[in-house]
Amino acid sequence: MAARTSTIERKTNETSISIAINLDCQAGSGNKQEISVSTGIGFLDHMYHALAKHSGMSLTMKCEGDLWIDDHHTADESLGTVFKQALGEVRGIRRYGTGFAPLDEALSRAVIDICSRPFCVTNLGIKREKIGDLSTEMLPHIFYSFAIASGVTLHVDVLRGENDHHRAESAFKALALAIREAITRTGGDDVPSTKGVL
Repeated sequence: MAARTSTIERKTNETSISIAINLDCQAGSGNKQEISVSTGIGFLDHMYHALAKHSGMSLTMKCEGDLWIDDHHTADESLGTVFKQALGEVRGIRRYGTGFAPLDEALSRAVIDICSRPFCVTNLGIKREKIGDLSTEMLPHIFYSFAIASGVTLHVDVLRGENDHHRAESAFKALALAIREAITRTGGDDVPSTKGVL
C-alpha cells in the first residue's frame, strides 16, 4: 500500500511553519510513531501531541510565529493542508469516524466525514479566557481551520465537564479517535460515496 505521508513548509511575514505527517503509525502498522511539536505555545503543543498520539499519526511540527502580537497566526490551517495531502484521493477508506473521549469529569464527542465538503460546528463551552498561553477563542478556530483546509465536515461537542483544560483536551482526543476511524483502510479501492466521486 502507498504510504500516506506529506511534508509542507510555509513562510510568511507572520509565521514560519514546517510539518511532516505519516497517517499510518498505529500499533501493528510496522511504522514507529514519532511526535515532535514545537509551536511556542505550550498548551497548543500539548493538544497537537494528544491529537497525533491518539489518531495513530506521526507528526513533526515546528512553528515560529509572531507571538509578540498574539497566538492567532500560529494556530493556522497548515495541519489540515498536510493531512489532506497525505490522505490523497478519498478511496478505500471508511470515510466516517466518530470518537468519544473522557478526561475525568469531561466528555467530548467528535464526528468527521471526509467528504470534500468543508464545514465545522463546535460547541466547547469553554469559560476561561486562556488556558496556559493559548487564547481559548483559538480552540474553535483550530478545529474550523483544520476542517476547511482538509475538506472535511467536522462536529466537535464537549458534552460535559467543569475544568476547561479537561474540556479542551477531551475534544482533541475525541477528534483523534474520529480521524483514526475515518482514515482506516477498508481493503478495497472504492470511493465511499453513492456519487462515485468525492
